[in-house]
Amino acid sequence: MKTIVFYLFLVGFSQAVQAQSTELTVEIKGLKSDVGKCLVSIFKNKSGFPTDVKTAMKTITATIKDGKCTAVFPNVATGEYAVAVVHDENGNGKMDTNFIGIPKEGIGTSNDVKSRFGPPSYEVSKFQFGIIKSISINIQYL
Repeated sequence: MKTIVFYLFLVGFSQAVQAQSTELTVEIKGLKSDVGKCLVSIFKNKSGFPTDVKTAMKTITATIKDGKCTAVFPNVATGEYAVAVVHDENGNGKMDTNFIGIPKEGIGTSNDVKSRFGPPSYEVSKFQFGIIKSISINIQYL
């Protein structure tokens, strides 16, 4: 009898573990064209957020179709993160800015924080992955 109960416990536990998703899905909307790609970066802390993709935990290049794109980050541990997106229209792998540093390409961050007098901070863009498994970001063009 103990063996059967133990077996049922293991089966139930393994199904519960399989049901937990470790993927973060980021849906990007409001892109003005399908030209170029989206650079989608996930940050674990404020270092370099939102512009320095070299300090990001991971950056994914996503294809744009009908003014939208989706990026999926696999194997993300539960925790606090922020996401930054650039509509890399010219495909050079970075955010282009004008002579005073204003982005020439579309940008966005998690929590849809709007840029006002500089880029949004990590603090206002962060969210708890685990509770939230997918986010949506609307691109803005300045």
